[in-house]
Amino acid sequence: MTATIIRREVVSDAAAFDLPSNLSPLLQRIYLSRGVSDSRQLERTLPFLADSQSIKDIDRAVQLLADAVMNRQRILIVGDFDADGATSSALGVLALRSMGALYVDFLVPNRFEYGYGLSPAIVEVAKEQHPDLLVTVDNGISSIEGVRAAKEAGIKVLVTDHHLAGEELPIADAIVNPNQPGCTFPWKNTAGVGVIFYVLCALRAELDRRGWFGDRPKPNMASFLDIVALGTVADVVGLDSNNRILVHQGLSRIRAGKARPGILALAEVAKRDPTKLVASDLGFALAPRLNAAGRLDDMSLGIELLITDDPNHACTIASELDSLNRERREIEESMKEEALRDLAKLQLGDKKALPWGVCLYQDDWHQGVIGILASRVKEKIHRPVIAFAPGDEGQIKGSARSIPGFHVRDALEAISTRHPGLILKFGGHAMAAGLTINEQDYQTFAEAFDREARRLLTPEQLESCLMTDGALKQQELSLETAELLREAGPWGQSFPEPLFDGVFELKEQRLVGSKHLKMMLVPEGGQEWIDAIWFNIDTRSWPNSAITRVRAVYRLDVNEFRGRRSVQLMVEYLEPL
Repeated sequence: MTATIIRREVVSDAAAFDLPSNLSPLLQRIYLSRGVSDSRQLERTLPFLADSQSIKDIDRAVQLLADAVMNRQRILIVGDFDADGATSSALGVLALRSMGALYVDFLVPNRFEYGYGLSPAIVEVAKEQHPDLLVTVDNGISSIEGVRAAKEAGIKVLVTDHHLAGEELPIADAIVNPNQPGCTFPWKNTAGVGVIFYVLCALRAELDRRGWFGDRPKPNMASFLDIVALGTVADVVGLDSNNRILVHQGLSRIRAGKARPGILALAEVAKRDPTKLVASDLGFALAPRLNAAGRLDDMSLGIELLITDDPNHACTIASELDSLNRERREIEESMKEEALRDLAKLQLGDKKALPWGVCLYQDDWHQGVIGILASRVKEKIHRPVIAFAPGDEGQIKGSARSIPGFHVRDALEAISTRHPGLILKFGGHAMAAGLTINEQDYQTFAEAFDREARRLLTPEQLESCLMTDGALKQQELSLETAELLREAGPWGQSFPEPLFDGVFELKEQRLVGSKHLKMMLVPEGGQEWIDAIWFNIDTRSWPNSAITRVRAVYRLDVNEFRGRRSVQLMVEYLEPL
C-alpha cells in the first residue's frame, strides 16, 4: 500500500521554549515536534511523578485496603486476561503480600468461558474462596451486574480501572479510575497497572501512618516499577510525561539487573539483552509472549511468571509462553490470509470498493487472536477494522482497531443508540474496543459500522500517512546518533520514536528469512554505504534489481554482531524514484 510522507512541523524559534541548553539541535527539533516545551516534561526521576491527591476516591480505596490488611481479611484480585491485566494482578498480589496482607490471591476470568471483567459468573467462582474484599484491576468500570452480585453476597468491592465509564457506574464501595466522571487527576492515559500502583503507594503511606509496619519491613514501591513499565507499554497507552517516568524507571531497574525473575526470563526467550532493553522491546518482544497466555490458554500462567521468585520456575513458564506465542503467530497468519482473501473479493486494490469501516468474520476463527488480526488488517488497508469470532451460543465477539480521527468506542456507542439491542455489550478506548453481537445481526451491524465510519471520516483520513522528523544530515547517520536517540526515550504511543526520510542509492538488495529485505544504502551525495533492513515486505514487489534509487522512511538502530556495534537503518517504507 502506498503512503504519503509528511514531515512534522519544525519549530523555528527553539530558543523561545524552556528546554535544556545542552540538548543537541536534533533532539530539540524532535522534542518540540512532540509538544515538549518545558524541561520539566523531560524529567524522568521519581520526584517528578505526579502525586495521587487528585485521584477521585483513592482515600476511600486506601481505607478499604488498609482495614483489610490490618484485620487479616481475605483479599481477592480479579484481573483481565491481557498484559496490562496480568501485570496489574501480579503487582497487587506482590505489593499487598509485601505489606503484610496474609490472605491475597488472584482470579482471572478465562476469556473463552467467562468473557471480560467481573461478571456475575465470576463472582460465583470467587465466592468459593470466601473473600472479604474483591479488588478489580484493569476492569470493573463496566461490571454493573457483577459488582451488584458481589455486594448482594456480602463482599466489599474496590474497582480500579482506566477504561472509559458508561452512563451507569457500578455500586462498588470505591472506584479508582482517572477516566470516571468527576476525577480531576490530569493523567488520563494511566494504564490499569499504573492505577493500581498509585493505589498501592497510597496504601503504603496509610499503613505507615497507622503504625502498621512497626517491626515489619516497609516495601520499596520503586522495586515494582519493572512490572509497571511492562504493563504500561504493553497496553499501548499514550506515553505522556508521567507515563514516561514510570516506564523509564522500570527500564532502568531491568537494565540494572533488578527485575523480577519472570521479566528476565521473558527477555531471555525473546533473545533480548536485559541490560540494553528499550521500550519497544517491552512492547514487541516481551508483551506478546505474556499476552499469548491469555489469548490461547489462561492468563494465570502469565501472572504466575511475574509473581514467582524462583528463576528456574520462571524460565520454565517463559519457555511455555514462548511456545504459545509461536502457536499464536501461526494461527494469526492463517487467519490473516483468510481475511485478505475476503477483502480481495472486494477488490483490495480498488479503495473505492472497500467499506470505510471494515468487518470480518469466519466461524472457525480463534477468539484469542482477533484483536491482532484486526490490527494487522488495519495496517494493511488503513481503515477501522473489527474482526469477529464465535462466542457464546448464537453470539459472536468482535475486536476493533481504529485509525486516527475515528474514536471506535464512541462510534460503537452511537451505533448502539441508533440501533437499540444490536450491540449486546461493548467497551474500550479511542483506538481499540471489544463488543458482542448476535451472529444473525452480523450483516446489519457491518452496514451500520460502515455508515458510522463514513459519517465521521473524510477521504483524506483514509490515506495512509507516515509522519517523519525530516531528513538526517550525512554526519547524523551514525552510531552516535542512534545511541543518542535510544537513550532519549522512552518512545511509544503518542510520543513516537523518531522516524526519518531521505533519498538513497540502493546498492544491494536480497531476501533474508524469506520475507525480509536486506539492503546496502548510500545517502544521496554521499560515499559510504549503510546497512538497512525492511521486515515483512511484499515479496511480489521486492527485491527488484531495476530499482537503484529510493526514498526510504526509517528509524536508526544499533546493530550488534560478534562484538561489533554499527548503525543500521530499520526501514518502514520504501518507494522507488
